[in-house]
Amino acid sequence: MKTMKTEVLNHEDLHFEHQQWNSELAFWKDELKSFKNRLEELINRWSSKEVLTQLEHFQNEFILHGKVIDELQETTEKHELRIAEQTKTGHEAMDITLSKKHVEFREKMETQRQIYTDLKKEFFRFLTKYM
Repeated sequence: MKTMKTEVLNHEDLHFEHQQWNSELAFWKDELKSFKNRLEELINRWSSKEVLTQLEHFQNEFILHGKVIDELQETTEKHELRIAEQTKTGHEAMDITLSKKHVEFREKMETQRQIYTDLKKEFFRFLTKYM
């Protein structure tokens, strides 16, 4: 006979995870600013169509990633509000719907973390070549 393991998600644990994500998102946002500054330096330094095309690619990627960061921050804020509302009712554990949403969001963060890491690697290889 199999027993099912049930994980209880407490509000404090979720709040802590949200804080971690918000810190990470804020760091990414700040990092994107410095990457955009690097792009400006390179735009002024290079006139080759090939290099400028790659610079445009990174510029577009940074803009898109910035929008994703904004969306993730907004989603985290909304989830925090839902948790706060549920906390007011005296429930320490999350209901099933909020728990599922939290796990889905965790997966989105993990996916975005990998996408961003890959983008940074690509950009650093580019910088090594053209800086």
